[in-house]
Amino acid sequence: MKKRVENLILAKQKSTVAMALSLANDKKLSQNMLNNKIEKKYYEKLINNFKENTQYKNIWIQIIDKDSISLYRSWTDKSGDSLKKIRTDLKEVFRTKKVIYSISSGKFDLTIKAIVPILQDTQVKGMIEVISHFNSISKEMRKFDIDSIVILEKEFTKRIEQPFTNKFIDDYYIANIDAPESILGYLQKGEIDKHFAKAYSVHNGRIITSHKLKSLDGKTLGYYIMYKRINAISTMNLDFFMFKWMAFGLVALMALAGVINLAMYYYIRKQKFYYKNIIDSSTNIVIINDEKNIIDVNKIFFKYFYHHSTLDEFTNSYECVCDLFVEENGYLQKERNGIYWIDHVMNNSNNKHKVKIKYESEIYYFSVGISLVSEEKSYYSVVFSDITNEEKYRIELETLTKTDPLTGIGNRRNFHDKLREEKSRANRYDHALSFIMLDIDYFKKVNDEHGHGVGDSVLVEYTKLISSMIRDGDIFCRIGGEEFMLILPHATKNEAGKLAEKIRSSVESYKKVLPITMSFGVIEYIKGEEMEFILKRVDEALYAAKDSGRNMVVCR
Repeated sequence: MKKRVENLILAKQKSTVAMALSLANDKKLSQNMLNNKIEKKYYEKLINNFKENTQYKNIWIQIIDKDSISLYRSWTDKSGDSLKKIRTDLKEVFRTKKVIYSISSGKFDLTIKAIVPILQDTQVKGMIEVISHFNSISKEMRKFDIDSIVILEKEFTKRIEQPFTNKFIDDYYIANIDAPESILGYLQKGEIDKHFAKAYSVHNGRIITSHKLKSLDGKTLGYYIMYKRINAISTMNLDFFMFKWMAFGLVALMALAGVINLAMYYYIRKQKFYYKNIIDSSTNIVIINDEKNIIDVNKIFFKYFYHHSTLDEFTNSYECVCDLFVEENGYLQKERNGIYWIDHVMNNSNNKHKVKIKYESEIYYFSVGISLVSEEKSYYSVVFSDITNEEKYRIELETLTKTDPLTGIGNRRNFHDKLREEKSRANRYDHALSFIMLDIDYFKKVNDEHGHGVGDSVLVEYTKLISSMIRDGDIFCRIGGEEFMLILPHATKNEAGKLAEKIRSSVESYKKVLPITMSFGVIEYIKGEEMEFILKRVDEALYAAKDSGRNMVVCR
């Protein structure tokens, strides 16, 4: 129950971030903020689209300007007030220029928030905040016969001025609008806080447990309390639950050797039966492996490797599931430095391990946990937990934050990350590394005479041209309005200069959209050189090209 709600909360946080990112990339929003004029009907229509086309029915939007003034709130008519003194999270976004998401409480509700900065020329011009609630999560939990109550701590309940749900018990605010009346009635008869501290409890035929809801700074804001009727639990889980309580009773009666011997007799007799049923009931892939070969798998294994219906069929095609591992940075590989993957995980048990698997045309991502279950025969229990959705979200969000939305090449942040990586490789392997900074000549004149739409088309078209002329291993990034950088691993200054001259000549003769020229500065990395000196040298080379008449290459 706890794991399920934790995953649902994380998924909703990521969905909220995705919605906020999509809004932040809306040029209409940037224009509205610059004009200090928010078209309320536009955002009302947008929220209605969220209601009609997603499972999230209570999405709120807040637009905040560069001075932390709230320009628009979708859930109230109040606007124009300053949030500078009361919202420390906004200061963090202004400082880091990064997306943040959190669970938060304020004057209206306990919510899930995502804040995305709106940037213009690397400056934060404002923010878009998307706020979602816990109702879709509690609705999802009901599919598994789990009732939910989302409770705000007393300390924060005092700050609620206009409660969204208008539900309270004692001095606690109830944050999910669909909280079951039967559970609310039950809570009014007893102490609510007795559900907070315990791992779980059993009362009135229900198993009760809770999950802490924490803010960005780790403070406990409230609790997500879950109730499940015991008669709704599957027979096998109930048997296990009852077995656990029997075990506690047996501990108290350890002096009675006969009872212990009897319990051990039944345990050994049923061991094989429980083993197979337990792994088959798991929603994760469970594999029993020796040092090299698969011994057994559970039923869910064949949901993923669907062209095989038995283990024998699978092992006729693959010696090991590791034959399907995709070799990619950040993911587990069949062997690393001569160490087999199972040994690597066991030797680094405190680290988190992920694997990327390609089967037929499908790509899956799993977190991997391994335990030794028999030292005598070196049998291992290997559990693959599906994190495909979470990993795709992470990759998508990472791509969004490192890609220039206009040209599709890397942005300034991506350039700095790649510069650190390539500098480190050049130092380690002692190979050449060169840089080209390029700039469109008189680009302001293009925008002034032809408009920003034509200017954007020029950037897109000539980016495609340059991309077609560089190697697969070269890195091309847009670091400013009309300013670009090329990182060239394994290239000397002379080789980089020849490439720059080839690009310069091609740009001059290309003449698509508009005829333009470019200026180029070229340098080669000096081992041990700091990043700021690299950028200073290549910038000086570019400006030497501009001072010498533009449309030329200067190598320094």
